[in-house]
Amino acid sequence: MRRFGFATLALGLSGLLLLLGVRVMAPGGWSVWEMLLFLCLALNAPWIALAGATGLVGLLLRLRGRTPVPIPQAPPMLRTAIAVCVRDEAMDAVLPPLARLLDGLAAHGDRFALAILSDTTDPARAKAEQAVVDAFVKTGRAVRYRRRSDNAGYKAGNVMDFLDHHADGFDLMLLLDADSEMTPAAVLQMVHAMQADAKLAILQAPVSGRPAAASFGRLFNVGHRAGVQTWILGQDWWQGAQGPFWGHNAVLRVAPFRQHCRLGLLPDGTHILSHDHVEAARLHAAGWGVRVFPDLAADGSLESPPPDLLAYLARDSRWAAGNLQYRSLLRDRSLSRVGRFQMLQAILHYVLAPSWFAMLPLAALNAALDAEGTPRGALLALLLLGYGLLHLPRLGGHAAALWQGPPEGRAAYLKLALSEAVFLLLFDPIIAFHKTKVVLSHLLGLSQDGWPAQRRAETPVPWREAATLLWPHSLAGLLVLGLLFSSGSGFALLLGLPAAAGLVLAIPFAVLTAARPQVK
Repeated sequence: MRRFGFATLALGLSGLLLLLGVRVMAPGGWSVWEMLLFLCLALNAPWIALAGATGLVGLLLRLRGRTPVPIPQAPPMLRTAIAVCVRDEAMDAVLPPLARLLDGLAAHGDRFALAILSDTTDPARAKAEQAVVDAFVKTGRAVRYRRRSDNAGYKAGNVMDFLDHHADGFDLMLLLDADSEMTPAAVLQMVHAMQADAKLAILQAPVSGRPAAASFGRLFNVGHRAGVQTWILGQDWWQGAQGPFWGHNAVLRVAPFRQHCRLGLLPDGTHILSHDHVEAARLHAAGWGVRVFPDLAADGSLESPPPDLLAYLARDSRWAAGNLQYRSLLRDRSLSRVGRFQMLQAILHYVLAPSWFAMLPLAALNAALDAEGTPRGALLALLLLGYGLLHLPRLGGHAAALWQGPPEGRAAYLKLALSEAVFLLLFDPIIAFHKTKVVLSHLLGLSQDGWPAQRRAETPVPWREAATLLWPHSLAGLLVLGLLFSSGSGFALLLGLPAAAGLVLAIPFAVLTAARPQVK
């Protein structure tokens, strides 16, 4: 009944978007640009409405309030391996959060043990990595360090190799990435939740961003923190025990994960890159539960935000390569229906990008060539509704925080939220254009294979590097801006300016929001 109600809500919101689209484009007859615009809107409306329905349900649940799961006082009974996957990482940055976690769990003896799962293949890097780990061991903290000679299967292969050969005696595994940070209290809460529900195979922690110095990371964190709990509550309401797995900051039950999550090759002979959705869907199908745990403190589960725009785009390209592989698995009956729907969502997150971005130049063309009779009120309502639904989890999170009273005070929080809104107005069109480029490159066979390591350090972005990557974005923005100016309509220019400005200013945006050199 919950899923039926959620589907009805999403379909209703989608229908409202399309109804407004007709009200905007039908007066005066349909031009070719308006027909193409409506087609793009129709393709995207269900997925915009899905975000809106999730945000609306999550916001209502947040405002209603909930009693969080208390931090347990009894000692954990199950043994947990804290497994950290690394590949070409700066170990001096990886180990300090792990030291704090181990120290906080030391009172529980051998119930927790740390394992470093290395996929570093370069001999020189591996030697330096080993040296840092050896120095860490000398501080009195026990560590199991294992390095594979190759990284077959990427992260999924790394994890399964550990479970096959090094996980005897462990009931659970806390899976962390190199930039993950979790508090001892959060880990104990999750382990006790796993003990309380023997049919739970994965308990995924919500993830917030670690503090960042650069304005890109700080403002990115503001939006992510605002939206993550709203999204999780809304999604959990209708997905229940068939929830998502994000591949890190999660507690896994070793036996079912080892039994059901062994990934083979795709039909084209390649390894699965984005393993997490597939593993969750297999566990769903086998009758095991996968849930997100919403009751952790905001700083209980952290990861590093992308340090700058260029690093974000590189990460997004990685995720696109992994998500687009799911097209080979949508008919796999060994995966749950909800799991396959989650994979469809992951695919459409990228596949719909060209039709989503196309609405900007199509609207500019329509304004320049054939915009007579367009009702301004309906157009403004359509834009506001589309923006509101798409960003409802984030907007709902801001609203809930202001309603409940943020620690820094409502005035300070509102100022921060407004700064993040301006950031997002410029950021969104850049990402939409980038996703369009990525999808087209995959379609044309121009994409690069592999799963490169991420760049995590906050460093300045050189102007030349930003211009080399982002000049197509700026050129597209200038073309759109030219069309809007040629329309002679101040109203059209006012509505299209934020999106066009984000593209035109992509290069300075990347440079100025990255870490700046310190002035001595």
